[in-house]
Amino acid sequence: MVKLLLLATLATSSVAFAPQTSFGRTTALNFGNDPTGSFELGGGYWDPMGLSKLGANIDTFPAMFPHKQYMEAAEIKNGRMAMLAWTGIWATTQGGLGLGLHFPGAPVEPDWTKALGVFFAEQPYVAGAILAFIALAEGESVGHSGDNFRGKSTKEDPGFLGLDPLGFRKKLSPEKLARYKIVELKNGRAAMIAMASLFAFKSIPGSVPIMDILGAQ
Repeated sequence: MVKLLLLATLATSSVAFAPQTSFGRTTALNFGNDPTGSFELGGGYWDPMGLSKLGANIDTFPAMFPHKQYMEAAEIKNGRMAMLAWTGIWATTQGGLGLGLHFPGAPVEPDWTKALGVFFAEQPYVAGAILAFIALAEGESVGHSGDNFRGKSTKEDPGFLGLDPLGFRKKLSPEKLARYKIVELKNGRAAMIAMASLFAFKSIPGSVPIMDILGAQ
């Protein structure tokens, strides 16, 4: 019985890697042309669970589910925060794979999971100023994005808040700009996965074997 279950599991999983037969209509499991003009995957999208269409398909409670505009902007923003967080942990961690960098006058805490609490306890005014800046930046971003939760935003470039004082975007061709958008999106996803692995590594010993192999702390 166990062998039959294993064979059935292997056969089912192998279907995911088999070439798909072309039918007359497409489904949500296939790549397709994105009517919203998404630049990812060469103009295609992959949404097997149809999450980007919840608001359009379920109208029982209007505005209950976010529009695709909101989710695209949220993914880019969370990816940027994850990239900053991972870089900060890597740069300030002492020992292992960390660079051991330290800002003069900042509290010393080897464990990055406790560093924020120590910083707030020892330098509450600086921490409060940082929180105030984050609140202002978040409020400005929401005001700039418009009502993208309901898909009524007029901004055609999710994640771009108009902050380009050196004019880098203007110097790029449309092809390069589209490529850099893809690069940022995918690096942000990788950073979010990396942050999840760091939290798992700290909370569940042995959950991330590669970290143990590399001697991370």
